[in-house]
Amino acid sequence: MLVRDAMSTMVLTIGPAHTLRQAARLMSARRVGAAVVLDPDGCGIGILTERDILNSLGLNQNPDAETAGTHTTTDVVFAAPAWTLEDAAEAMTHGGFRHLIVLDQQEPVGIVSVRDIIRCWAPARRPAPTLTV
Repeated sequence: MLVRDAMSTMVLTIGPAHTLRQAARLMSARRVGAAVVLDPDGCGIGILTERDILNSLGLNQNPDAETAGTHTTTDVVFAAPAWTLEDAAEAMTHGGFRHLIVLDQQEPVGIVSVRDIIRCWAPARRPAPTLTV
């Protein structure tokens, strides 16, 4: 199976001036764990994840004052739609991250997450096993 088959094409894009609170609200509303940060005047394409926001809060930083640009990962590994899910999983494991921005002709066309890969690899959903005591 390929990344294009598993990726989410609903890509949340924000700018570097968005506050962390604004980013968190948008991510929560869309039920996504990462936002693509587009900064044409700076790093280009970066990623802000729920973990970045959590780390900032853990440092007692103000989510209304801290910006996405300050917390964006700019050293990004990108996936191609034609990568296999094994390629994506290997890149995530090697890099220690859970999301890959999928680029097609230098444009973000999707995001693939560990959850997306597991969903594709796991057997069809079955009823949860019951616990017997």
